[in-house]
Amino acid sequence: MASSGTNRRAEVDAALKDVDFSKNTYQVEFDTTMGKILLDVYPDVALGHANNLIGLTKIGFYNGIIFHRVISGFMIQVGCPQGTGTGGPGYTINQEFSAKPHEAGILSMARTNDPNSAGSQFFMCLGRVPHLDRQYTVFGKTADQASLDVVLKIGSVATGANDRPKQEVKINSSRVIVTPK
Repeated sequence: MASSGTNRRAEVDAALKDVDFSKNTYQVEFDTTMGKILLDVYPDVALGHANNLIGLTKIGFYNGIIFHRVISGFMIQVGCPQGTGTGGPGYTINQEFSAKPHEAGILSMARTNDPNSAGSQFFMCLGRVPHLDRQYTVFGKTADQASLDVVLKIGSVATGANDRPKQEVKINSSRVIVTPK
């Protein structure tokens, strides 16, 4: 993914200074135009990706960003600041592939052909997608059925060219929820 021009790494790193997975659990909530999606992150599986999502969320990176790619039965993708699928946070993070299966509700990182090209774009699976296993970084999952229902609802919208939703679906706001262990 090409850079959006501005490198947000310093802001993300500053936002992560107080994140401590040994003392707290973290969830990310996206309030979309179609409902709220609450996500559990998997720091034990992909610490770098969990931190990246939390940091970007804390700095408000995802607020107002559209779901630019929806493929029925496969996945919904968001996280490009331009809404084109070509942008990112101005930096990349290295892959953290695991044996976690890509199934409905799974949160996984989008990337180019380079496994270490992930930045801010991620996707949520609409069903079981075995060919993505060990090829893309799984780093979370919908926290409850209501959140999965919203993901599936977004996954059923009508799309046009380049799998882009015909009616805009976006993240209105986002927040990190911290729960002491």
